[in-house]
This record gives sequence, structure tokens and C-alpha cells, in this order.
Amino acid sequence: MSKVPAVEPVVRCRGLTKTYGHGSASVAALRGLDLDVELGELLMLVGPSGCGKTTLISILAAILDADQGECRVLGQDLGRMGEKEKVAFRRDSIGFVFQVFNLLPALTVVENVAIPLLIAGRRRSEALGEARRLVESVGLGARGGALPGQLSGGQQQRVAIARALVHGPRLIICDEPTSSLDHTTGGEMMELLRSMAKVGERALIVVTHDTRIIEFGDRVARMDDGRIVSAADGAAKG
Repeated sequence: MSKVPAVEPVVRCRGLTKTYGHGSASVAALRGLDLDVELGELLMLVGPSGCGKTTLISILAAILDADQGECRVLGQDLGRMGEKEKVAFRRDSIGFVFQVFNLLPALTVVENVAIPLLIAGRRRSEALGEARRLVESVGLGARGGALPGQLSGGQQQRVAIARALVHGPRLIICDEPTSSLDHTTGGEMMELLRSMAKVGERALIVVTHDTRIIEFGDRVARMDDGRIVSAADGAAKG
């Protein structure tokens, strides 16, 4: 009986290195890092400031190039991509959620969420229609016409999450998504992110210093000195 081929991880990194500067002024940000992230997984990426977390997610998002090693994301070898391919890859395949919401203050909630679709060339009517659906799915259907300044911090982060998901990315990268939110609101955001990742069969990487949200991870990867030093199942596994 033939074996069913194993599904390739959403993220597969082997031996990644990245150094900034030269000579005596050089700083090694990644030192032979290995990492796998599976489909449907919420991975919490934790570690002290300066350990390489931001460098790693920048490489995963095809913003930075590794010096050495292999990085495959969604089946694509990022090291073999040209600049135009990287731009298209980020646009089509990656969703970003940041600590700072980065909403455009002069645009409504729906218009902010529609931005990735408009950039991708979708017709305005289609983009706004899809954006309205996502806005409703994150519980803000009644606020679609509001401006960001009329929303609470938690509501603005919901808008940012909807914007990150509207183009159907398979990998969502979150950089400190709850650090500016109170404990209750931060927990609500993580529940929302978990549900969106599971329903859409995506992988979710959350970089955080916020120990209050570690419990939402399926797995917790700890970084130090440019390497993954441990990776263990989180409280939400299963």
C-alpha cells in the first residue's frame, strides 16, 4: 500500500543566518536557525529583545534575505525569488497585524479593509463588498462607515485583523498585536485570530512579549541569540 505524501509545512527554515554590518561592527541576528510551522497552527514566537525575532519574520515575509540557509514558505523557496516575485508573494500570500494599527484616518473601516484588494487590482465595488463581509465577521458590521478615530483600540485592531485577512493569505504574521490593549481586549483579539486561522486553514505566527496571551498558542517557540532554543506544545494544542 502506497504512502500518502506528507504535506509540506507552511514554513520550513533550515540553517538560516543573517548578519548586519561588517568586520568588528558586525552583529549576528540569526545563527543557523531551524523552524517548521504547520498548516492550522498558531505559533507563539517569544524571546528577549534583540534575539532575532523581527529579523526572522522579515525573512519569512520576503522583506529581508537570509545570508545562508533555506527558507521555504507556502512551498516557495524565498531565496530563489526576484524582487518582483517577492512583492507579489507578500501581496497575495501574507497577512500582517502590527502593534500599531496603521489604519488610514481619512478612510472608513470598510475602505481600510479593502486596501489590499484594491492594491491587487480588484474592482472597487468587489473590493468593498468583500471588505464589508470581513468587517461583519469580526463583529463590526454596524461600524463599517466609521472612521478609525471614532473606534476604540480593540475595535481598531479588529479592523486591522480584517484587513490582514481580506485577500485570503495562508500565512498571517502578527508583531506584538496585543501590547497596546488591555488584558480582556487582548484575549478577545487572540480568540478572533485563532478562529480566523482555523476556519481558513492558515498558519499564524505571533511575535510577543505579552505573557498573558501565551496560552492561546498551539506551540511556543523560544528564541535566544539568533536560534530557536526550545519549541513545545502550548496550552491550546488540540
